[in-house]
Amino acid sequence: MTITPPALSVFETLESEVRSYCRGWPAVFDRAQGSHLHDEDGHTYLDFFAGAGSLNYGHNNPVLKRALIDYIERDGITHGLDMATTAKRAFLETFQNVILRPRDLPYKVMFPGPTGTNAVEAALKLARKVKGRESVVSFTNAFHGMSLGALAVTGNAFKRAGAGIPLVHGTPMPFDNYFDGTVQDFLWFERLLDDQGSGLNKPAAVIVETVQGEGGINVARAEWLSALSALCKRQDMLLIVDDIQMGCGRTGKFFSFEEAGITPDIVTLSKSISGYGMPMSLCLFKPELDIWEPGEHNGTFRGNNPAFVTASAALLTYWTDGQMEKQTELRGEQVERALLAIIEENDQVGLSFRGRGLVWGLEFTDKPRAGAVCRRAFELGMLLETSGPQSEVVKLIPALTITAEELDEGLRILARSVRETA
Repeated sequence: MTITPPALSVFETLESEVRSYCRGWPAVFDRAQGSHLHDEDGHTYLDFFAGAGSLNYGHNNPVLKRALIDYIERDGITHGLDMATTAKRAFLETFQNVILRPRDLPYKVMFPGPTGTNAVEAALKLARKVKGRESVVSFTNAFHGMSLGALAVTGNAFKRAGAGIPLVHGTPMPFDNYFDGTVQDFLWFERLLDDQGSGLNKPAAVIVETVQGEGGINVARAEWLSALSALCKRQDMLLIVDDIQMGCGRTGKFFSFEEAGITPDIVTLSKSISGYGMPMSLCLFKPELDIWEPGEHNGTFRGNNPAFVTASAALLTYWTDGQMEKQTELRGEQVERALLAIIEENDQVGLSFRGRGLVWGLEFTDKPRAGAVCRRAFELGMLLETSGPQSEVVKLIPALTITAEELDEGLRILARSVRETA
C-alpha cells in the first residue's frame, strides 16, 4: 500500500484522479529559476522537461520577468477579450518584424484561445471552411490535443478512448519511416486519394508534427516533409503544421519546418510562444485563407495581454541575432554525444535514440524501463518524463537557455539512472 506524505494529502483528497505529472514527481514545488525547481522542503531539481516545452527560456527568466512586472505595475490591461491594446499591437509588430518578415512568411495571425488545442481546433475548423470538406488526414502516433476535434487527429488509443464518443472525420496515414524504409513514401496515401473506390473522402487538409513529441520523438526527414507539402499541393489539400511543442526554437530554427524549405498553409503555435509559460496560442495562415466572419470563432481568453508582453520580450531578446539557433544546435550536439556514450556503455542492447535541436528521446525495447529511469532520475534530483505509445521513450526537452554545465550535469544523471536500472 502506498502511503501519501502529509504534504501531498490535500491533492490526493481534493484533486481529480486525472492528474498525471505530479504522480511521477511526488514533491510540492515552491520556487523555480532558470533550469531548476525547488520544493517546499528545500530540495533542488534540474528540469529536463521545461513545462512540456512551454518554458524554452527557463523558469522566471529575468528579462521577461522584468517586462512583466513593469507592465503590471503601470496597470497595463490584463484581460482584454480580443480588444485592441498596446500590448497586443507591440506583439504583432514584433512578431512580424522579428519572425515573419525575415523568413518571408505572409501569415495572418489569429488568437484562437489560450491553449494549443484551441489553436488546433481553429486550424481544423478553418481548413474545413475553406475547402468545404470534412475529412482531415493525420499520422500514426500523432498528438494534437485533448478536445474532440484534436483527439480525432490524435493517434494514442488511451487518449482517444477518453472522448467517450466516436471520433470522426479524421484518417490516419503512416508517419515517416513507419515501415522502416520498406515502403515508398506516401504510396498508400496517394493510391487511396486517386482510387475512387478507396472509401477515403477527399480531405480538406493534412495535419503533421515535424517531430512527434508525445508520440515518441519521431523525427520526420526534411525530404519527407517536402514531399508531403508537394503532395498536398497536387491533391488540393491544405497543409497544417502543428508546431506547438517543436516551434519557438525547440529544433533549432524558430519554426521546425524551416529546415524542409516549405511554407505550410496553416501553422499552430502555443507552449513557449508567451516565453514565460503563460497561456497563449496562435493560429497562423496564408492571407487568402482568412475567410472568417467577425466573431465566427470566438472565446473569452484570447487576449492574454501579460503573455503578449513576455512574448514580445522573448522575441526581441532571443531571436534578433541568430545566437539562440546556434546555441541550440551546439547543445543538441552535446546531448547526442552523451546519448551515444550511454548506448555504448550499455553494449547497444535494447537502446536507441533520436532527436533534433534540443528535443531527444532514448528508447528502450524493455518498455517499462523508461519509466524506471525517470523515477530514478527524480530520486537523483532531475525531472524527466516518458513519451511514446507505451511510454517506452525517455524524453529530453530542457530549456533552450540551459548552460553547457547544467546540461552535462543532467546527462550524467541520466547515464547513472540508465546504469542503475539495468
